[in-house]
Amino acid sequence: MAVDDVLRRRSVGAPAARSTLLTVLGEFLLPRPDGAWQEALIGGLQLLGFSPSAARQAVVRSAREDWLQSERVGRRSRMRLTPRSADLLRVGARRIYGFGGPVSWDGRWLLLVLRVPEQRRELRHRLTTQLAWAGFGSLGGGLWITPHVDRESEIQAEAPAELLSFRAELGALGGTERVIGEAWDLPDLREHYEQFIEDFARLRPRGDAASFAAQTALVHAWRRFPFIDPDLPDDLLPADWPRRRAHDLFRDRHERWAPAAQAHFDTLVPA
Repeated sequence: MAVDDVLRRRSVGAPAARSTLLTVLGEFLLPRPDGAWQEALIGGLQLLGFSPSAARQAVVRSAREDWLQSERVGRRSRMRLTPRSADLLRVGARRIYGFGGPVSWDGRWLLLVLRVPEQRRELRHRLTTQLAWAGFGSLGGGLWITPHVDRESEIQAEAPAELLSFRAELGALGGTERVIGEAWDLPDLREHYEQFIEDFARLRPRGDAASFAAQTALVHAWRRFPFIDPDLPDDLLPADWPRRRAHDLFRDRHERWAPAAQAHFDTLVPA
């Protein structure tokens, strides 16, 4: 499968140039304290299929929103990550690259009761987004559940007055499969994993530029999974669950393509 085919397939309904730029920043700029020329970032986005105007707007907007800081060097601008954005990208990298391995479980569940009046929609939306990011599933009626009892700390500071937490084991009524089926859409998640495997298992980039495009597409696709996958323990998943295969594929392709991808980025950021 050609790199262009994967990029084209994943461009349908995909995030804009700025989201792809964040992937480039985390993958290629984060290890470079000296930064890169503005035209290098724009050129990298153009290689990924974005127009010059869309690429430039993504860089300018990222600087405006404190992801990048600009330093004038003659007639050129050198772009560096801000301390805040570097910290955020490091946290994101740890979650992205640490995600997908084996998950053990002691049989306990963490349950949260969300008590936010309907008229406080902004707070409700913020809390539900945070709960979903932390891997909680909704059972309806303001009840959220996760097998990761250690994740209480991730939402503890958000709105303690609006949340009640319990740690418990599942009783005889209902059953584990029913809880999982109501809280998470595993069939849809399986489709995402299978599509990821289909896209990247057969991908064979030729040359440094194609490897840069493939590596960026790979990381950009994989970084979605910590947002949409609750990271359920292996004991709660079907035996043929594709997460492990997708994880192993990601690790293999990332290691295989990284040298050529970095080599191409080096050509974009000469001193």
